[in-house]
Amino acid sequence: MHDGPLLKTQRLLLRPPTQDDFPAFADMMSDNEHVRFIGGSQLRATAWRTWAMLAGSWSLLGFGMFSVIERATGHWIGRVGPWAPEGWPGNEVGWGLSSAATGKGYGVEAASAALDWTFNTLGWSDVIHIIAPANLPSAALAARLGSTNLGPTKLPPPLDAIVVDAWGQSAQQWRARRRA
Repeated sequence: MHDGPLLKTQRLLLRPPTQDDFPAFADMMSDNEHVRFIGGSQLRATAWRTWAMLAGSWSLLGFGMFSVIERATGHWIGRVGPWAPEGWPGNEVGWGLSSAATGKGYGVEAASAALDWTFNTLGWSDVIHIIAPANLPSAALAARLGSTNLGPTKLPPPLDAIVVDAWGQSAQQWRARRRA
């Protein structure tokens, strides 16, 4: 059971995270090679705290990362959506999919639904995506979404030593692209 919006795409459901999603999230976060650009691998107990933070954003802010559910199987395959923690360099729509879900177009499908919801429901005028320069698949996804690399930015402590770029676009740019 979940409280909050339910977004449907052709192949995916996006909804706020639930405790039932946690085992799949913990599995994803245990794969150091796969999650090296989103903080690196986490022990299960640390992953639970991260999960609680993602879920807590919904309670505190009224939005947060959605759980991405594959409609055909009902499996949790990732998280995507609006993210704006204290001290963040901007309002972000971010993503992270499990290794089994990559290369299937799920990233652009889920992120597009999240961007539509963020601009139309939250009323954000622009978004960023925080991406490590070496994370070429994530940069390619941002480009497919129509975002451009705005250059280096700083995350708040204790993450301030991590080198990242801000990719982004305005709501106006997103809507013009969607109409085209």
